Amino acid sequence: MASERKATADPARSLALLWRTREPTSRSAGPALSVDRIVRVAMDIADAEGLDALTMRRVGEALGVGTMSVYTYVPGKAELVAVMIDTAYGEMPRPVVEGDWRTRLERIARDNLALYQRHPWMLRAETTRPVLGPHLMAKYDYELGAIVDIGLTDVEVDAVLTLVLGHVKSAARAASEVVDLERETGMTDGQWWQSHAPWLETFLKPGAYPTASRVGTAAGQQHGAAYGPEYAFEFGLQRVLDGISVVVAERAANR
Repeated sequence: MASERKATADPARSLALLWRTREPTSRSAGPALSVDRIVRVAMDIADAEGLDALTMRRVGEALGVGTMSVYTYVPGKAELVAVMIDTAYGEMPRPVVEGDWRTRLERIARDNLALYQRHPWMLRAETTRPVLGPHLMAKYDYELGAIVDIGLTDVEVDAVLTLVLGHVKSAARAASEVVDLERETGMTDGQWWQSHAPWLETFLKPGAYPTASRVGTAAGQQHGAAYGPEYAFEFGLQRVLDGISVVVAERAANR
């Protein structure tokens, strides 16, 4: 998200918005305008049109108010996006999941994937230096609570969560790129490869790449395309959890 990072959110102003320590008012905008309403409209725009389409002017137009009225409540786009992210985190369910740590981590992974599918703009907007809003803190506390009792140190528990969420974000980004390509080209992945098949047959000599040909053909037949986002997510998640289980077992043996 290069363009968004050029305008970094001011921590003090973002925190004031996130924790609602002061709700600004604008006489010209009327009593119906609020930070919550602005954020919801901004999220609707980003969901439908992407983050690049989101501007303070665009938000004002959607609300039927002037751009300066929006600035009265939110100081800039960077701060607005920070509140949008935290608001999205607040949408996530936090159920008490029965079962072992693996079951709980699977649920966390799937809930995070669903969040990215609802709000794909988050894949660009999130950074490793988030502004610590109330919903982010509640999400982090809930997710840590699901695995804090598996016999690892606090640092390892944090690393486990980071590992799982990193896989989720990577898989969600790859799936989003598939959707973007289909929209931009007007063709599904399968249709694109089918249209390029004659060219491949022209330039690739039979038997030149036997392993790539065999494996690529098997994957293409399985997914109906060169890449299967759902398969990649599920396969990767299980392998990540397998790796975590080794560490959990080692710690238990040492105890």
